[in-house]
Amino acid sequence: MDQLEQKYHDLIEYLKSLGSVAVAFSSGVDSTFLLKAAREALGEKAIAVTAKSCSFPERELKEAKRFTEENGIVHLIVDSEELDIEGFSDNPPNRCYLCKHELFSKMKDIAVKNGINEVVEGSNMDDLGDYRPGLTAIQELGIKSPLRHVGLTKDEIRRLSKNLGLPTWEKQSFACLSSRFPYGESITPEKLGMVDQAEQLLLDLGFRQVRVRHHGTLARIEISEDQFPLIMEKKNRDKIFARFKEIGFTYVSLDIAGYRTGSMNETL
Repeated sequence: MDQLEQKYHDLIEYLKSLGSVAVAFSSGVDSTFLLKAAREALGEKAIAVTAKSCSFPERELKEAKRFTEENGIVHLIVDSEELDIEGFSDNPPNRCYLCKHELFSKMKDIAVKNGINEVVEGSNMDDLGDYRPGLTAIQELGIKSPLRHVGLTKDEIRRLSKNLGLPTWEKQSFACLSSRFPYGESITPEKLGMVDQAEQLLLDLGFRQVRVRHHGTLARIEISEDQFPLIMEKKNRDKIFARFKEIGFTYVSLDIAGYRTGSMNETL
């Protein structure tokens, strides 16, 4: 058994030891893999819980519903509107802590009501290298992180997902839309809608990994460097600029450093 197979074996055994789990399921790479593994380990004793809010795109919710329906997994949806949390819309540096504490508190209640032992979430080893206040909330609430427990990285999760035939193995990484704003800039449903529409356009044009950072009237686009030639094609530039103007941006810029996670944390 090679190292990757050993990690997957350890993951299955760890999940079995939990007895029953509610998986925080966003339809992303990590949570889809975790849900698949939990299903293998625990069968019907593994359920999925997805948070619905204006910072979670409708396309992601639809994918979550489709995956659970196709795999016969019980799927519960909880309303968790972050903007209702006191202080969240002011976008402080601990914004993610406020959100995760509220969300996972609700998920724990759901687990208890459904006779589930543990709530599990899909953070991996790579998440430890950035400013992640949400992980503090997860630890405080006793939420389990199986992928970190067995030492899985993002690349390993993608490789295992491919082996398992999961459609998400090459899906772009996604983070809450609230992460697109500089700390201190207020977050509103209207601004979240602008970001969602702008990123959807880029995805529709064939860009794989995208972020549209919201800087007031300026949109800062982050894409993978290998796709710079695609965005520089005049037909694409014209389409992007025209649509972004319709959405509400005055200026549109390309970040020449390319896509990277947590770029808003560079100011901290």
